[in-house]
Amino acid sequence: MTQQMTAQQSKVEQLLDNMEKVMVGNREAIELSLLALLAEGHVLLEDVPGVGKTMLVRALAKSFDLEFKRIQFTPDLLPSDVTGVSIYNQKEMNFEFRPGPILGNIVLADEINRTSPKTQSALLESMEERNITVDGTTMELKRPFFVMATQNPIEYEGTYPLPEAQLDRFLLKLSLGYPTKDEEIQMLDRTSSVHPIDRLDAVMQKEDLIQLQEEVKDVYVSDAIKKYIVYIVNGTRTHPLLELGASPRASISMMKAAKAYAFIQKRDYVLPDDIKHLTSHVLGHRVIISSEAKFEGKTPASILNDIVKKTIVPIERG
Repeated sequence: MTQQMTAQQSKVEQLLDNMEKVMVGNREAIELSLLALLAEGHVLLEDVPGVGKTMLVRALAKSFDLEFKRIQFTPDLLPSDVTGVSIYNQKEMNFEFRPGPILGNIVLADEINRTSPKTQSALLESMEERNITVDGTTMELKRPFFVMATQNPIEYEGTYPLPEAQLDRFLLKLSLGYPTKDEEIQMLDRTSSVHPIDRLDAVMQKEDLIQLQEEVKDVYVSDAIKKYIVYIVNGTRTHPLLELGASPRASISMMKAAKAYAFIQKRDYVLPDDIKHLTSHVLGHRVIISSEAKFEGKTPASILNDIVKKTIVPIERG
């Protein structure tokens, strides 16, 4: 490991500690969110209201001093409300572009399943292509660009569930869960006067993040690890309890996520354990379990865990 990479990775540790000032007892969720940002991917955060989904993405934005935008998805939201719109200026006698919230660095897409598929597509196309098209003009989204979309798993009335092709655009799917009693008491102590998010300082700047993203790309992935990724992903396509397996995009996402995870763990190479740790987060939303599996009480995570246990780690010779 180079001395420069070690120095950059120590900054990552400072960043994680900084975000923990806001997110009590959610170290893994913080790590995985940062992982997605470093890998230039996006996150789907599914959980009940009030567990800190908004605070997580705001803490991430403030820690890097990035431009934060929030889109509250509602049934009447239009694609132009996301991307922006051109308005005629009578004084100047020309059209002016009014940018939408998608043009931020860190974008919170709140309750994405509450808007129409047409508006969902406007967001998801931006995530995939890294640009938007308004009135025939294509504009590239500035870097860094990170989307965290949230959805409530409880209330389904009046919602538009994301189809599998669009779920595949998210690098990870996370859930925060409820805090323990002790953690909830700590939250009460920290928010008794001023909320910690209001006092959170930036640890790094935008340029530092872009540099980290470039260094993550240089993390080494051996041929044996690449085979291991493909074997696991291929296992989802042949498992009898899965109706739909993961796509080749999932293999690419797994490699990107593993590189970022290894970097956060202060390594410049990927281990099989990294793949095992990330499998359910990267593949869980990309597979569909059969009705038989649901009847047996199986979940995507449990089936993926079974696939990982049965997949032998390839050995790299020489």
